[in-house]
Amino acid sequence: MPAIKYKVNLTDEEKRQLEAFIHQGKSAARSQTRVRILLKAASGLQDKDIIQALDVSASMVAKTRQRCVEEGPEAALKERPRPGQAPKLTDKQAAHLIAIACSDAPEGRDHWTLRLLADKVVELDYAASCSYERKRTPQPHSQNCFSLNQSPI
Repeated sequence: MPAIKYKVNLTDEEKRQLEAFIHQGKSAARSQTRVRILLKAASGLQDKDIIQALDVSASMVAKTRQRCVEEGPEAALKERPRPGQAPKLTDKQAAHLIAIACSDAPEGRDHWTLRLLADKVVELDYAASCSYERKRTPQPHSQNCFSLNQSPI
């Protein structure tokens, strides 16, 4: 049996809180999975058994154990900030922009275009500037990937 690098020891109160957390049913699935990992780890199960029982990755079990031991059970349940650039709009601003895009187009227009929406973002002072170009690469199955008269190859 391999030695466990991060041994999870929970008090009876912590176990009760974690079990109550599962039964609330109002938390994110990842958090609930982490709770189950901690409870199984605290009961002495090996990582391979936890992985098999919960159908999770070895890294998820290892990271959850490590964070619990180093920072406490509560910290082990929370999502860490993910790398990458922060969103330019808040959730509320994005929802407002979606509502605008779903509303009637401006006078003289058939529909909202990316350029019009980008201008609206600046007009609403959500951002100092906004590009209206799509950043995504066209996919082969997309109608915009190639013209109908050209071969895709």
